[in-house]
This record gives sequence, structure tokens and C-alpha cells, in this order.
Amino acid sequence: MTAPGAVTSLDWLGIIRLGLVQTSLGSIVVLTTSTLNRVMVVELMLAAMLPGALVALHYAVQMLRPRWGYGSDMGGRRTPWIIGGMAVLGAGGALAALATAWMESALFAGVALAVFAFVLIGVGVGASGTSLLALLATRVTPQKRAAAASIVWIMMIAGMVITAMVAGSLLDPFSPARLVAVTGGVSAVAFLLTVIAVWGVERTVSQPEAPAGPAGKPAFRDVLAEVWAEPKARLFTIFVFVSMLAYSTQDLILEPFAGLVFGMTPGESTKLAGLQHGGVLAGMIIVALAASAIGGRRFGSLRMWAVGGCVASAAALGCLALAGFFAPDWPLKPTVFALGVANGAFAVAAIGSMMALAGAGRAKREGTRMGLWGAAQAIAFGLGGFMGTVLIDVTRALFDAVVPAYATVFTFEALLFLMSAVIAARVNAADDRRPEAKHDISMVTLGEGLAATGR
Repeated sequence: MTAPGAVTSLDWLGIIRLGLVQTSLGSIVVLTTSTLNRVMVVELMLAAMLPGALVALHYAVQMLRPRWGYGSDMGGRRTPWIIGGMAVLGAGGALAALATAWMESALFAGVALAVFAFVLIGVGVGASGTSLLALLATRVTPQKRAAAASIVWIMMIAGMVITAMVAGSLLDPFSPARLVAVTGGVSAVAFLLTVIAVWGVERTVSQPEAPAGPAGKPAFRDVLAEVWAEPKARLFTIFVFVSMLAYSTQDLILEPFAGLVFGMTPGESTKLAGLQHGGVLAGMIIVALAASAIGGRRFGSLRMWAVGGCVASAAALGCLALAGFFAPDWPLKPTVFALGVANGAFAVAAIGSMMALAGAGRAKREGTRMGLWGAAQAIAFGLGGFMGTVLIDVTRALFDAVVPAYATVFTFEALLFLMSAVIAARVNAADDRRPEAKHDISMVTLGEGLAATGR
């Protein structure tokens, strides 16, 4: 038995159970941000800016993440926020599919419903995801936090991969009714899996010590200014923004590119998105296992993996820029998979760095730092997705051709990744101490956590 007052933490099984929430979240998000986007652009022949604006809207709503996190903090329990958020997300996903189908016969009514649906999606992702990460941050020991964050991220990618592959098979032959049925089914399964995953988990670990009363607490504005004044926190915020901007700009244009240039069906392009997410998953696991197996600071450095992943992502995007000129003979699937592997390598390195850097600087500022980086990511994802669609519409109008337009945008993304690599190389040089050692320990712990999932 645990002694009174002792603090217990989540074991690997509890962490994996919470990861199933991320799996469920990813399964709904991949359909709403990839498949519905492709249907609007290719099947309905609408401007790419429409799905771009809808996805940007769901990211804009997530700027309220700190407020939802505050609500779960004050309530003392995260589980209701996780389950409630997933219910809202599932409802939003089902309504988004219905709205897309409705656009075929009633465009303006369908768009209006889609706006409401994507607001629900943003609320659901933000409320459920923020509370989940808060639960991990407060109920996982510091030694396991980087591993826990990476494991749940990997499980989210796994959810995207599985859903994209299965849904892609179910969507062909395509029809609006089939789209609504598949999306609604995925949303229902995701909600049930979330309830099963989190039920009772929060009761298995002790409640963290209650925070001190509001008296003497610094104002949020003062704390945020204090964190922003930290050189490493500020530089890492810039890295998160630029790298995630590069990462997300292709989100809404890859499937339409596959359909318009390579003639893929909705089911085939959905499977292509699944292949990319499979590459992301493979890249994350490769980095984690390689760092754990090597164990050396030179080859296990998160900075090295972040820089290398960004450079490799730029190279893969350069290949995509050339692909359209050689369609349909260009090996599109291997190129997209390679892009996913490179993205996964830099992403897991960024996650590990984020968890390690969250505790750097003045104590009791970890949540503010994570919130700052989360806000940077949300802004980058919203701006990136919308910017990609705007750039495609603009370049198609300028070139009056599809292939040069996509080549231009993919090249722009490659340049953003190269810029991210330069910033990542400078992050650990922001002070005279050697945080690489801390990062390497985080990667070894990640490898141990991944090994634990197979036991």
C-alpha cells in the first residue's frame, strides 16, 4: 500500500492507456483535415482556400487552450475534460462530413454548417488534448515525461495511419453518403475508445499537492514576460513556430496534388496520407531506438536529430517539387514516405527537447513555457495550412498550370525547413551549460519506454 501523503505516478501501462486518447484524437483529425479537404477541392471543385480557412479556424479556436487547462486545474480532475472534449470533437467530425456532403447541393448552407463543425473540432481537440497533457505532466515522474510525451505522440500518429488506411479502403467507390457513414463511424469508435482508455486511470495515482492560494501569485502577464525574456525559451519558441509552419504547409495540399497531378482517387490519396503518417511513425521510432541503442552524446543528441530531420525534410520536399514534372512515372509513394520519416525524426527530437527545456530556468514556470510553445505551434499550424492553400490558388492563377504551382509551394516549404535547421542548431548554444546530456538521458528513457510497450 502507498503510505498516506505519498505521491504515486503513472506506470508505463497507464501512460499507454492515455496514449489511446491521442490515438482516438488523431483518427478523427486525419479525416477532417485531409480527406474532407481533398473532397472539397477535387470532387466538389471548390477553391483550396475554403478547407484551408476551415482548418485554420479550428487552430484559431485552440488559442484558448490555456483557459481550458486552467479550468481542469481548478476543477482538480482531468478525466471529465478529456471525455467531454472527445465528445465535442466526435460531434464536430461527424458534422463536418455531413456539411461537406451538403455542399454539393446547397453550398452556402454546407459551408455554414462546416464553420460550426470546425469550431467544435477546435474546442474538442483543445479541451481533450490540453487536459491529457496536463494529466501526464502532473502524474508522470520527471524521468519519464519526455518518454511519455513521445509515446502518446507516436500513438496519435498510429491512429492517423490506421484510420487513413482503413477509411481509405471503405471510401471507395466514393459517394457523399459513404463519406458521412465512415466519418461518423470513426468518430463513434474514437469516443468509446477514449472512455475505456481513461476510465479509472486518474484514480490509480495520488492527487498532486494542491497549489497555494491565489495570494502572492504573480500575474499571468508578468510570468509570460519573464519566460519570454529567457534566451533559450524565446529561441525555442521561434524554432517551434518556423518548423511547424514548414511541417503544416503541405497538410492541405498533398492529397489534392496527388489527385490533380497523379490522378489518384479519394481512397488512394487517403491511403497516401496514411503512408506519410506511417513514415512519421517510423521516423519517430527509429530516432528513439537509435538514440537508446547508441547511448552516446554525439549520436544521441536531440539537437543533431532535430537539425538532420529538418534538412532531410527539405530534401524530400525538393523531390516533391520535381515529382509533378515527371508524373505519373515519379515514385510518389516512396517520396511521401521519406518525407514522413524525416518529419518524424525532427518532430520526436523537438518533443524531447521541449520536455527537457520545460524545466530550464526559474521553477514553477513549466506550464507557462509549455503553453507558450503550444501557442506557437497552434498559430503555425493554422497559418501554415491556410497559407499553403492560398499559395496554391495564387500560383495556379499566376502560372495557369497545376504542376509549377505545386512545385513553387513545395520549394518554399523546403526553404522553411532549412531555416528551421539553422535555428535548431543554435538552441543549445543559447547558454554555456551543456543541456545535451539532459536531452540524451531523455532519449534513452524514451527508448526504455518504447521497449516497455512491447513487454
